[in-house]
Amino acid sequence: MLKSKTFLKKTRAGGVMKIVREHYLRDDIGCGAPGCVACGDAHEGPVLEPQPLDPASSLCPQPHYLLPDTNVLLHQIDVLEDPAIRNVIVLQTVLQEVRNRSAPVYKRIRDVTNNQEKHFYTFTNEHHRETYVEQEQGENANDRNDRAIRVAAKWYNEHLKKMSAENQLQVVFITNDRRNKEKAIEEGIPAFTCEEYVKSLTANPELIDRLACLSEEGSEIESGKVIFSEHLPLSKLQQGIKSGTYLQGTFRASRENYLEATVWVHGDTEENKEIILQGLKNLNRAIHEDIVAVELLPRNQWVAPSSVVLHDEGQNEDDVEKEEERERILKTAVNEKMLKPTGRVVGIIKRNWRPYCGMLSKSDIKESRRHLFTPADKRIPRIRIETRQASTLEGRRIIVAVDGWPRNSRYPNGHFVKNLGEVGDKETETEVLLLEHDVPHQPFSQAVLSFLPKMPWSITEKDMKNREDLRHLCVCSVDPPGCTDIDDALHCRELENGNFEVGVHIADVSHFIRPGNALDQESARRGTTVYLCEKRIDMVPELLSSNLCSLRCNVDRLAFSCIWEMNHNAEILKTRFTKSAINSKASLTYAEAQMRIDSATMNDDITTSLRGLNKLAKILKKRRIEKGALTLSSPEVRFHMDSETHDPIDLQTKELRETNSMVEEFMLLANISVAKKIHEEFSEHALLRKHPAPPPSNYEILVKAAKSKNLEIKTDTAKSLADSLDRADSPSFPYLNTLLRILATRCMMQAVYFCSGMDNDFHHYGLASPIYTHFTSPIRRYADIIVHRLLAVAIGADCTYPELTDKHKLADLCKNLNFRHKMAQYAQRASVAFHTQLFFKSKGIVSEEAYILFVRKNAIVVLIPKYGLEGTVFFEEKDKPKPRLIYDDEIPSLKIEDTVFHIFDKVKVKIMLDSSNLQHQKIRMSLVEPQIPGISIPMDTSNMDINEPERKKKKLEK
Repeated sequence: MLKSKTFLKKTRAGGVMKIVREHYLRDDIGCGAPGCVACGDAHEGPVLEPQPLDPASSLCPQPHYLLPDTNVLLHQIDVLEDPAIRNVIVLQTVLQEVRNRSAPVYKRIRDVTNNQEKHFYTFTNEHHRETYVEQEQGENANDRNDRAIRVAAKWYNEHLKKMSAENQLQVVFITNDRRNKEKAIEEGIPAFTCEEYVKSLTANPELIDRLACLSEEGSEIESGKVIFSEHLPLSKLQQGIKSGTYLQGTFRASRENYLEATVWVHGDTEENKEIILQGLKNLNRAIHEDIVAVELLPRNQWVAPSSVVLHDEGQNEDDVEKEEERERILKTAVNEKMLKPTGRVVGIIKRNWRPYCGMLSKSDIKESRRHLFTPADKRIPRIRIETRQASTLEGRRIIVAVDGWPRNSRYPNGHFVKNLGEVGDKETETEVLLLEHDVPHQPFSQAVLSFLPKMPWSITEKDMKNREDLRHLCVCSVDPPGCTDIDDALHCRELENGNFEVGVHIADVSHFIRPGNALDQESARRGTTVYLCEKRIDMVPELLSSNLCSLRCNVDRLAFSCIWEMNHNAEILKTRFTKSAINSKASLTYAEAQMRIDSATMNDDITTSLRGLNKLAKILKKRRIEKGALTLSSPEVRFHMDSETHDPIDLQTKELRETNSMVEEFMLLANISVAKKIHEEFSEHALLRKHPAPPPSNYEILVKAAKSKNLEIKTDTAKSLADSLDRADSPSFPYLNTLLRILATRCMMQAVYFCSGMDNDFHHYGLASPIYTHFTSPIRRYADIIVHRLLAVAIGADCTYPELTDKHKLADLCKNLNFRHKMAQYAQRASVAFHTQLFFKSKGIVSEEAYILFVRKNAIVVLIPKYGLEGTVFFEEKDKPKPRLIYDDEIPSLKIEDTVFHIFDKVKVKIMLDSSNLQHQKIRMSLVEPQIPGISIPMDTSNMDINEPERKKKKLEK
């Protein structure tokens, strides 16, 4: 049966075009209930259970299926995902509405419907002859959809009666819309709100905790005092932004001070790029990362960023007077120049809430169901939740979702989602840091794995089309010990004409990951492999990362090769790119490769190749540094793990060898060669990587620090910075140069991916290269896969596809890749921090030499070279007399009593783990030398146990 609509549309050119929309209605769409005689075998995909053995509902005791409306799906997805809820009919009408309103919820629903054990059935009601409804005159789309859902629910109940008279199955309609529920009951459809139904499942009381708390009206009555001003409706905000009354931007909360935030204004204007907000009422219920509209306050109300550290630790949850008193502390007398544009939030344009990890702060009121949840991320406010499991959740990491933030509530309302495990447990803490940094880490789905090659795999004749056979070459790889995802291999041989042929061979991942399929989409979403201290979260499934794409030795592998002809002075005479097949002759570690190069007795092909590569790499590096490339430094830490407990037993900084540098030089050269090639071929849509030059103000701290040691650092160009860092040497203080390079690294900007057609500044500051990209690590970076595809099209080895040549799509992809790379970096740092805490937990109290990196108003930030560890020594502590502190921003220096501290001064500090706050355990450092009465700590405190929380310490003292 065919329904068709015809309407006329005016074209841009002024003509009239007739459009006919056809809508097919069918009789052969199954209801999803197995054993239904009327439908036969018309079901597709997962089906409902013939006899739903769901938890008994006191409201609906007989066997039943659930049919939720759109709002239940959107807001109560946490309930629907619970294993207790099964046999749900998801209508096409509902699914389409969810898809239009929330992509994340839509993805979660798709995942649930694909899970066979949940028995969720998608019913195509819009194409079923008996459930399709047309929009009536004067009826809006929303009402039409509500009617379509009711029609489907009624049809289901009548349809299931035909199945068997004695075994009566029901379909229960779940809606939170009062009007819709009343109409359903009038029409004879069993209907309940989500809350009524969940509370009727007496065998599953824990489900009640997962209900999203949506009624804000009820709580208005409960506590009448309005704290916050009303948020303006979207229409008014858009008018205000258009007229310039309001500014739109991203709300960034402060980690240090819960009463302060900044808004990064969207757009290109340099003026008022960053607006500061201070005080609860001006923050007006915005949460970190929300898109907000702000109104600038008059100049006489502008404030300066506060240097006070304030954490929300109060027990009384609605003490607003106390907040106002704290806000007054922020407004210290400041210099006119320090004042920043200041504003207040007038409305929320888009909420960017996510599920938050953290811990429950149990209410002091006995039997109370209302508790505060403290997120692990200090930028997120505490959240009020209702739970009956408070005593079991205490001391555990849990996930909570925010539901809303009424005007009369000091905190947002939320609901419990999941119990992750015990605080301090390694698995739990790893899960928390992955969730908090938004690192996708679920196992790869069947849909993704279905695109992997079938095993056993071998290179076929078809694979060799458009490919060179280089299996005869003496290729080898050099990597860190234990590396299983080997992206790159090298070869070097002398040609008959006396020149060298050098090849960089990179795993041909794009051969296995084809554009647009589920494997490609998942790799693009992940963006990068994340390396934690003991765990690797792969970007691509293990079959590719550690096997078929990994260039292991003595097996045939597909590669993408970049081959140069060079003279003995490392000057490139010819460059060519080709897809290839290789067979690596050796997988070496950096130490093994170094040993071969240095050995007097080894002269085999691999060693000769390595010596040639090493010789050329030294010339390339020298030339690169002459051009102004920076050699910066960051203390990288390596943990030695106990083989049984997997706890860190030793911690040391990583040692770098000549061979590290050798591999790096050829990877850089390959990346630059490929960048030139793809930009030549695709000037508008090459994926490149740039590193912007830092603004001069970034270098102030470096210049001042060097000056305090009578050294001059020039920062007008990368070359002058590199040269002055090379000259900044002190024979009496050999570590000074490393410290300067570490500090210089902190002054740098972030390197980013971009699309060549959307930008005109391509320069890579750190490498002093006019153009750069990433080509050499496609197993662990998605950017490299795109670069491989571009290069393959450029040399005619593969075909193009529409997204590859769409610069706007490429720009969006770059945005996601930059976000994923940044998050991976933060997750790696968090993992190092957590393992460092474990190390010092078992180590006890340690005293070590340290160097000052920064001086603050009331603290010094120090670096401990032995552990590559950075920490802060505070000089003002609660409940202790305040020392006399004089801070000089110009030098910079900090005078404590009669002792002056400058950057790079050597001190001795005591390191210990402070577990007094279970959620935010931290490494504490205190000064041992130089000795300052009342500040420094004597050395003989090693029998003290800081690892225990306060209550345990008291027991020990008895």
